[in-house]
Amino acid sequence: MKIRLVNAGVFSPIDDIQTTMTAPPEGFYWIDADVDDLALLQPLFSLHDLAVEDCLSEEEQRPKIEIYENHYFIVVNSIRFDDEEIFLRSLNVFLGRHFIITVTKQKIHELRSLKPILWEQEVSTPDRFLYLLIDLVVDNYFTVGDRIEAKIEKLEEDILMHTKKSHLNEIIGLRSEILWLKKVLGPQKELINTLNKRDLRLIDDQLQKYFSDIYENAVKISETFDTFRDLMGNLREAYQSSIANRANEIMRVFTAITTIFMPLTVITGIYGMNFDNMPETHFKYGYFFVIGIMVVLAVSMLLIFRKKDWL
Repeated sequence: MKIRLVNAGVFSPIDDIQTTMTAPPEGFYWIDADVDDLALLQPLFSLHDLAVEDCLSEEEQRPKIEIYENHYFIVVNSIRFDDEEIFLRSLNVFLGRHFIITVTKQKIHELRSLKPILWEQEVSTPDRFLYLLIDLVVDNYFTVGDRIEAKIEKLEEDILMHTKKSHLNEIIGLRSEILWLKKVLGPQKELINTLNKRDLRLIDDQLQKYFSDIYENAVKISETFDTFRDLMGNLREAYQSSIANRANEIMRVFTAITTIFMPLTVITGIYGMNFDNMPETHFKYGYFFVIGIMVVLAVSMLLIFRKKDWL
C-alpha cells in the first residue's frame, strides 16, 4: 500500500496511515492499495461492507457506482489486449471528501500513466483525480480498438491471400471476445452517464459537466465494437467463400485431368483386347504410333482447357 499527499500535482509520501484520518490543509490523500489492505482501511475510513465484499469477490464485477454516507464506491473496467485475448481488469475506487482509495488485484496501466498528468494539470482534489482516471481508462479502449481493427484487416488479407483452417478458429475466437466486450461496455456507459447527470455532492458541479465528454467517447467506442462485430461476420463469410472457391478450383482441376484421361483410357482399352484379327496389331511401329496419338490428344485437350480458362 502506498499513501501520498497530492497537492497541485506534487506527490508527498505519507508513512503513517493515521495522518489520513483528517483532511490536509491543501490537496488530498491518494491511497493505492490491494485487496489485502482493505482489512486495515475499512475501519479507518468506514468503508461499506458491501463495497469491500465486491472488492474481495472472485466474480467479475460490473461497472457501477454505489452512494454511501461518507464515500462513493465506483467500479470501472480497465482493458488490455495482448493480440491473443482481451482482458478486463476491475479498478475499484473509494471517493471521499479528502481522499481517494484505488484497490486493484492486478497492476493497472492507467494508474501509472496518470501520475504525470496529475503533475501537469496541478491536480489538488480527489474528484478531479477520478475524472482524469476514468478518462484514461476510456481512452485506452480506443487504443485497443485500433489494434483490434488492425488484426481484423490482417486476418482479412491472410484469408484472401491464403486461406487456412486455423483462420476459422481465429475468427470465432476474436468475434466471441468482441461480443463479450460489447456486453461489458453497456454498464460502463451507464456508470459514466450517472457521473455526468446525477447530482453527486462529492463531485464538483463544474467538473461533473466534463464527464459528458467521456460519455460521448464511451458511446463512440460502443459503436466501434458494433462495427467490429459486423466485420467479423463478413470475415466469416469471406472465409467460407474462399474455402468454397478453393474446393471448386480443386474439383475443376480433377475434372480436367479426368476428362483428359478419358479418351486415353478408351484407346488403351481397345488395344488391350485379345483379338487376333485387330487392325494395326502387327504394325511394326504401332506401339509408338498409338503412344504418339495419346500424347498429342492429351496436350491438345490441355491447351484447349487453358485457352478457355478452365485450368
